[in-house]
Amino acid sequence: MNLSYFIAARYFRSKAKKNFITVLSRISMIGVAVGTMALVVVLSVFNGLEDLIKGLYASFDADLKVMPALGKSFPVDEDFLSSIKRLDGVAILTEVIEDNALVRYGDHQVVATVKGVSDNFLDQNRFENGQLVGEMSLGEPDKPQAILGRGLSYFLLMDLDDEFELMQVFYPREPRAGSIDPSSMYNRELIRPSGIFSVEKQYDDEYLIVPLDFAASLLDYGNRRSALEIMVLDGFSIQAVKREVRELLGPDFTVKDSDEQHASLLMTIRLEKLFVFLTLTFILAVASFNIFFSLSMLAIEKKKDIAVLISMGGTRRFIRSIFLKEGAIIAFSGALVGLILGFLICWVQDRFGLVSLGITSSVVDAYPVKMQWTDFFYTSLSVIVITMLASYRPARIAAKVNTTQHL
Repeated sequence: MNLSYFIAARYFRSKAKKNFITVLSRISMIGVAVGTMALVVVLSVFNGLEDLIKGLYASFDADLKVMPALGKSFPVDEDFLSSIKRLDGVAILTEVIEDNALVRYGDHQVVATVKGVSDNFLDQNRFENGQLVGEMSLGEPDKPQAILGRGLSYFLLMDLDDEFELMQVFYPREPRAGSIDPSSMYNRELIRPSGIFSVEKQYDDEYLIVPLDFAASLLDYGNRRSALEIMVLDGFSIQAVKREVRELLGPDFTVKDSDEQHASLLMTIRLEKLFVFLTLTFILAVASFNIFFSLSMLAIEKKKDIAVLISMGGTRRFIRSIFLKEGAIIAFSGALVGLILGFLICWVQDRFGLVSLGITSSVVDAYPVKMQWTDFFYTSLSVIVITMLASYRPARIAAKVNTTQHL
């Protein structure tokens, strides 16, 4: 066994009468353990929240979304659509018309995002991670039906069981010169609500899903579309299909995957995770001051032992290594305990969901967690760096002991 490590371990495991230095060393170890455990747990919760949000959005969004680089719509024809469908990996191509319109139901009205979709939209399990009420159907061409978000249904006081009340949807159009008829200033269509979905608050409060032909008639889009949504075949890389679509369509179109469609939200979560990591690391650094003080006091208490070691041939470097390793033992013992406790807490939460979100209508009942090896690695790396910084000064002080004064 390495001699410096042996001496450091003897100091740490000393069974002599407990004194303030020993108590401070144990407190240091507990502080490092608690800080490490908190880092692992909090980072795992952020990972779980990110995955949850991705899953919720993925249940509503397509794998890829094609939009015009300029403007809000573009013309399509059968040849254009067929060229995309023929690409390897393209499973389903959904045409989309999306714009804001005024929705009225009874005496209530609200501005909503009307999303017209082709018939294959509901064949893609778009709402599998959400909650559904009523019938998930867009009706027939002569009897169109709409599916709306739960928040939107609250604003309109929607009653799906009322077969006689229809939604009125209004969209402004360019007024005709010389016309004094107010009805010439907007399009108006009637549609029956068939179902209510709940996926994510942004969608729940804004979206009204309607048939593509209904949206084209209401919004005067004709053969123009605001977006195309692509579902990728299982076994194909989304990024590979994305590159193929970009090469086919050229610079006039943008192609975004699910993460890019919500880049700002995901970036916010990752920035929050980074700042939480830095904050808890700072707290861990504060806790490591106990290591600094305990090693400094240990160096003072062991001056006679140090003088004996030096007189027996021990070098200053050897003395420094004893105290550096003493600090490493304190910190690594605490870090190991913290990593194990953090892992166990996350595993129990993931398996049994002990800590509830406290929201009865939430898609998930308990806080989601997801452990990643990178979190364990960076947490361990932080402990190593902090330990070396906290131990270096006391180790230098110990190495400067005057031998003649303490023998």
